[in-house]
Amino acid sequence: MSIANNLETLRLETEAVGVQLVAVSKTKSNSDIMEAYEAGQRIFGENHVQELVEKAELLPKDIQWHMIGHLQTNKVKYITPFISLIASVDSLKLLKEINKHAQKAKRTIDCLLQVYIAEEETKFGFDHAELVELLRDDEFLELKNIRICGLMGIASNTDKEKVIKAEFYELKMLFDGIKASFYRKEEYFNILSMGMSSDYKLAIEEGSTMVRIGSTIFGKRVIKHFKNND
Repeated sequence: MSIANNLETLRLETEAVGVQLVAVSKTKSNSDIMEAYEAGQRIFGENHVQELVEKAELLPKDIQWHMIGHLQTNKVKYITPFISLIASVDSLKLLKEINKHAQKAKRTIDCLLQVYIAEEETKFGFDHAELVELLRDDEFLELKNIRICGLMGIASNTDKEKVIKAEFYELKMLFDGIKASFYRKEEYFNILSMGMSSDYKLAIEEGSTMVRIGSTIFGKRVIKHFKNND
């Protein structure tokens, strides 16, 4: 099937239940991205800053770019002028750097806090206690050029549905608790980003409001990369 047909199928599954679709375009050509764009897709996710910057310069300006990979503090400055959402925030240090450059750019940048839910040790993110500690931290509360819009998590890389469902359920319960305790009056705290090509249906069942889909849209990658956000 074509990229356009793949997107049409996915939209039937996501739009009906109010779930946002992020097309993971890392390693994909500009022509592939344009095929998705011409099919109506406007939100694209990238893992690497250099690739993201190069694509943002050449592709339509109404694309909403999401940074979904691990972000180093020394790379923040390159994306702050245009990024729509940083979905992989995993430290106060990173938040402070985003805030600093957002202030320079006279912007407020939307962010998701990445929560560690998987069994593998290779994943980034806060654990539950660290997340609560962050949200109570005076330094965090002083950051005025970021806006925390929700949480993001990556499930274990396993074919055991029971494990994946439990991890998504845990993240949904945490999201609901954080919403009630810290963002009860903030309508913008409404994103629970979980689910990729291999597990997005389970994620939607467990309450995801945003899925990150790459290979199901664009096909399998020719070059093998580590699993991070697809």
